[in-house]
Amino acid sequence: MKSKNRAFLKWAGGKYSLTEQINQRLPEGKRLIEPFVGAGSVFLNSDFDEYLLNDINPDLIEMYKIIKRKPKQFIIDAKHYFQDKFNDEATYYQLRKEFNLSQDPYQRSLLFLYMNRHGYNGLCRYNKSGGFNVPFGRYKKPYFPEKELLFFSEKSKSATFTCKPYHKLFHYLRDDDVLYCDPPYVPLSKSASFTSYASAGFSLDDQANLARLARESKCNVLLSNHDTTLTQELYRDALCDKIQVSRTISSHSTTRQPVGELFALFSAQSNKLNK
Repeated sequence: MKSKNRAFLKWAGGKYSLTEQINQRLPEGKRLIEPFVGAGSVFLNSDFDEYLLNDINPDLIEMYKIIKRKPKQFIIDAKHYFQDKFNDEATYYQLRKEFNLSQDPYQRSLLFLYMNRHGYNGLCRYNKSGGFNVPFGRYKKPYFPEKELLFFSEKSKSATFTCKPYHKLFHYLRDDDVLYCDPPYVPLSKSASFTSYASAGFSLDDQANLARLARESKCNVLLSNHDTTLTQELYRDALCDKIQVSRTISSHSTTRQPVGELFALFSAQSNKLNK
């Protein structure tokens, strides 16, 4: 059995546990495009010749570019913040403040990784002013992902990283591309909405627009989302199937109940017939 590769980031909604199911549903192609790359678990566990990896979060993409360009120096500098003296609540909030005030991409990248591993539940969340606002996580000894960083840097030699609105990625398509779209999910309830991953949220209009772009795409598009009445309607022209998965974004283990995960494949051939 082929070994799996973990992302170096902790990530709410990450796809590490579902990479086998996703790969089974991804059509063949030369280049994989991910408009919502997140922590990159699908990228790290798939086998395409090229990758175009995008995210709306500039801190995330800038860090990926730096790690691709100079991984060894980044690892040396990032490891500095994983000493015991930095695993302290007051220190965390001071460094979070420095991050929010900094304009230096390299320093922000180092602190982004530090806060990802020391902050609460691996969340990535910003306030309306664009300030990172995840609280301290209180972990005994946060893990420094050196092995995962090295693998990411090696794999990223075949990747191009961009920071654009998701719909812009549909302008760059080639016939042999495959898109995997993992947008912020449709909330299961009014209290379950989690759209503050970047300073701009992902609205229901965005959900509908993404479905339209997938339907009209010149290449194959696979989408993931919650299995709800809304997504079933949005993806009605796609080949859909679902599985039961355990969600881990809840802070209480007793409330982490299995939910339906919907996969929708819009095939390029069907898209042409529907036009």
